[in-house]
Amino acid sequence: MIVSVVSMPEGIVARTSLPEARERLAASRFLLVDIELPEKAPPGEQPVSEQLGLEAEDLTWLGREGESVRAEFFGDSAGFVVPVVETGQVTHVHAYVTERYLIMVRRGPIGPVEGLVARLRSERPSDPVAALFLLLEEALETFRRSAVRDLLEMEDLEDEMFRERYPQQVYRLARLRRRAALMHHALLPYPEATDETFARRMLSRSFPEERQRLARSFQRAARLVLANIESLQDAARRTYASYSSLVAGEQNGVINRLAIVSTIFLPLTFLTGFFGMNFAYMTDELESKAVFWLLAVWLQAVFLFIALYVLHRTRLWRKLRDDSLDDR
Repeated sequence: MIVSVVSMPEGIVARTSLPEARERLAASRFLLVDIELPEKAPPGEQPVSEQLGLEAEDLTWLGREGESVRAEFFGDSAGFVVPVVETGQVTHVHAYVTERYLIMVRRGPIGPVEGLVARLRSERPSDPVAALFLLLEEALETFRRSAVRDLLEMEDLEDEMFRERYPQQVYRLARLRRRAALMHHALLPYPEATDETFARRMLSRSFPEERQRLARSFQRAARLVLANIESLQDAARRTYASYSSLVAGEQNGVINRLAIVSTIFLPLTFLTGFFGMNFAYMTDELESKAVFWLLAVWLQAVFLFIALYVLHRTRLWRKLRDDSLDDR
C-alpha cells in the first residue's frame, strides 16, 4: 500500500502511512490523499474508510475491489467511482470529497492519477471540489485519448487492407472492435449517473454558481467523449464491412476462374463419358486409329475452340483478365 498526501495550494507531495494520513485529514483544510492498494485484495482486508477514521460515513465501498461506477452526494460530501482507461484496459478510481479534503483510492498504478497531481500543482484549484472535477476531466481524457488512438489505428488498418489482406488483420480488427465496445460499456453508465446527480444538486440553491459551471463543463465533455467512442464503433463496423466486401470480391474472382475451367472441360468430360459407354456399335465399329484420333482428339479440340470463342465473345475472359490486373 502506497499513500501520498498532497498539500494544497503549495503542491507539496509527501509519502506517508494511513495512520498519519488519518491525523492530517482531521487537521487539514485542503488536502489530497492518494492511496494505491494492491491489485488483488488480500483476505480479510480492513476497509479503507475504517483505516482513515471515516467509520461514521457510509463508505464501505471506498477502495473495494470490483465496485461499479458511482456518483452520489451525502449531504456535504460526495462519493464517486470513476472509470479510467489504462494501457487499453478499463479500471476504476474511487474518490470521496468533502469541503476540506479529497481522497482517491485505486488498485495498482494508474497513470491518470499522476497526471492529476501534476495538474494540481499548475492549476491550483480553489477547493477540493474543484480538484475533484479535475480528476473527472482527467478520467474522461483517458477515454478520449484511447478512442482517438484506436480510430487512427483503425484507419491505418483499413488502408492496409486495400493494399493486401492477411488473416492477422481480422484479429486486429476484432481486438479494436472489442476495445471500443468495452470503453462504451464502461463509460455510458457514468455520464448517466453524474447527469442525474448533478441535475438534482444544481436545483438546490446551496449549490454554488462556480460548481454549477464545473458540472456543466464536465457534462459537455462527457457527451463529447461518448460521441468519440461511438464514432470509433461506427468506424469499426465500417472497416469490418469493407474487409468483408474485399474478401467477397476475391471469392467472386475465384468462382469466375472455376466457372471458366468448368466451361472448358465440361464438353471434354461429356465426350469422354459418352465414348466410354459399352454400346455394341462403339465396341465393334469404332476400332481403327483414324476414328479414334478423329473423335477422341479433333472433336474435343473443336469443342474446346468453341468454348474459348464463346468466352471471348461474351467478354468474360477480358473482365477476368482485368480483375487479375487490379488485384496485382
